[in-house]
Amino acid sequence: MSSTRNSPPLFVSASPEPSASLGSGSGVQLLLLSGLILFLELAIIRWGGAKVRVLAYFPNLLLIGSFLGLGLGCMRSGYPKLSEWWMPLFLLLVASYAGLGKVIFTQSSGEEHLWLLYYDLGESAPVIDNVWLPVVGCFILVVIAFIPAGQMVADRLVEFKRAGRALGGYGWDLAGAMLGAVGFAAIAFAQLSPFHWMLIGVLGTAWFARKTSRHLISHLICGGLAIAIVHFSETSERYSPYYGLALKEITNDQPGTKSVAVLANGSLHQIPIQTDLENPYWPKSARGYHLPYTLSGHQPRRALVLGAGTGNDVATLLQEGATQVDVVEIDPVIIQLGREVHPNHPYDSPRVRIFNTDARAFLNDNRERYDTIVFGTLDSMTRLSALSNVRLDNFVYSLDALRAAASHLTDDGALILYFMSPGNFIDDRINAMLAQVFQRAPVVHTEHFGLFRQIYMAGPAFAHINPPHRQVWQDAMDQGAIDFTRLDLPNDDWPFLYLADRSLSSFYWLIIAWITGLTLVGVFVCSPDLRQSVRRREGMDVPMFCFGLGFLLLETRAVTAMNLVWGSTWLTSAVVFAAILLTVFIGTLTFARWPVRLVTSMIGLGASLLALYFLPASVWLAMALPWRLLTSLIAIGLPVLFASFAFARVYAARPQVAHAFGWNLLGAVAGGLLEFSSMVFGLRALLLFALASYAIAFLYQRREVTSALARTQI
Repeated sequence: MSSTRNSPPLFVSASPEPSASLGSGSGVQLLLLSGLILFLELAIIRWGGAKVRVLAYFPNLLLIGSFLGLGLGCMRSGYPKLSEWWMPLFLLLVASYAGLGKVIFTQSSGEEHLWLLYYDLGESAPVIDNVWLPVVGCFILVVIAFIPAGQMVADRLVEFKRAGRALGGYGWDLAGAMLGAVGFAAIAFAQLSPFHWMLIGVLGTAWFARKTSRHLISHLICGGLAIAIVHFSETSERYSPYYGLALKEITNDQPGTKSVAVLANGSLHQIPIQTDLENPYWPKSARGYHLPYTLSGHQPRRALVLGAGTGNDVATLLQEGATQVDVVEIDPVIIQLGREVHPNHPYDSPRVRIFNTDARAFLNDNRERYDTIVFGTLDSMTRLSALSNVRLDNFVYSLDALRAAASHLTDDGALILYFMSPGNFIDDRINAMLAQVFQRAPVVHTEHFGLFRQIYMAGPAFAHINPPHRQVWQDAMDQGAIDFTRLDLPNDDWPFLYLADRSLSSFYWLIIAWITGLTLVGVFVCSPDLRQSVRRREGMDVPMFCFGLGFLLLETRAVTAMNLVWGSTWLTSAVVFAAILLTVFIGTLTFARWPVRLVTSMIGLGASLLALYFLPASVWLAMALPWRLLTSLIAIGLPVLFASFAFARVYAARPQVAHAFGWNLLGAVAGGLLEFSSMVFGLRALLLFALASYAIAFLYQRREVTSALARTQI
């Protein structure tokens, strides 16, 4: 571990260590290694969610696991090489995922709702009523698999430090991370399968196993087996940027007839059905789609469908006489499946315009008005990013999104929302949100229609319908018996529709406790230096740890904020992630040429974080696109730039950069765990936690500098 007591002063130029020559192509090797590591991280997160479907709800835990593994590997720099174990451990990870993918994991807790519908597994598949076991088990496997990779990176960072080019090594590492992020975004765009992901990863990393024939043969054998397992265990037919998708024949409502279901990560996602009332194969579901128009007598003219999927809502609107239907669907592959397999072929109609984008982004940017707005059953089965606890649909099922939808309604308009709610707090929340937005309780029809269970109807078109449940709600509202300010209704700062309340459930506390315990055990087992430092009472590298914690929160908040502003699409997440890495890279290069004082960096960082905290998202959403783009660049860039200046100042002066980098990654693990606090305090609070973490780093570093100066005077 780096001895913080012996760190040189950081407000003056530190004398470089005696120069040692770098090997030929050291920078390029570090770039490729870092790029391949991030590529494999993203690949295993995507494939893991498709194979063990509960992991699609917790990709952030797999990211935290990879950070922990890399951090532990960094702490083993200088000790016996583990590089020969990288591919065997990766094979173990892949084989375990494939095995767990054949088990049905369920949950009975009502604290958070997960859609876990195992339509790709037979009746003989084992069932375990516990989602905690696969999450923790896969987390441990990811940690172990990435320890050798962390040591390989750290050894190369040490080489740069010995050559007096510590920031140069860090710069190559950042450039590699950008390469990995852009590379994986490219294969997502190309819709390549996990077979290709793993093939790229195995062949790319083989370059680093070439020094001995034994290592290379072991690498290729284990890598080849991993690729084979991925290929032969695959159940998805196509990969979109969000899901592994497959088609499966299922029995209709009518005996003896079949339809095609769309499976996402093996779970039932949607079924394109013939929605005609005259001769439907799914009579109950078809009746449900037409029910709002039958009840109200409302005939749609210009309609908008949010979350159109394969086209059931679109087909219904065309049959009801709509002259124009604007279709919004985030997944390009699902749109294509709708064109191919929907029996009514609604996407072939000249009355239909298709927009492949996020529903909330469309509401933010579109200025047209519609007499009918339909929220399809667009509940997602994944998170919007591995950096966040927010799901793909959370910014759609919120007060702010429903207000935005209401603003697009005509004076006689109808808002219709289909949902497969289990009838618990989720149903109450949607009811209450619509009541608050329209200042009148919605009409709610509850019946299991096969593809949805609730139909919520609001807006002027339903004003004349007054069933008993609506009158009860309305009387309670008129008498002030319902205080919406006391209800935990989702909004842009707390968009968690599927959480029972603003708290961390026992599931998350258990996860946090396990990860914390595993981290402590892993650090002491992997780092002899740390064990010795504890005996010497030197402790941890607090500034580097806090930098990692703060930056993870800063990165998380940037991704979620930009997904709200620009849409929760894979492209937004990829662009923001790459932009953050590019900003850090530019900041590091800038600092190497024009060093910035730590106090200056911290003042700029603190001011920018506070400005972001007090700037509500509604201000961004109201801006014209050019101004929104400019302010988005500033909002992402300034804090990250100042943070990169501060990190570079401290990192360059660390005598043992590998251990410093390891502590930084462990700080990122802590930041990932602290990100769960957004479920209690909201997303903006992450900025305050990041600010506090950076403040601790600054104060601790100032104390180190003062102590170092005092020792030199003695």
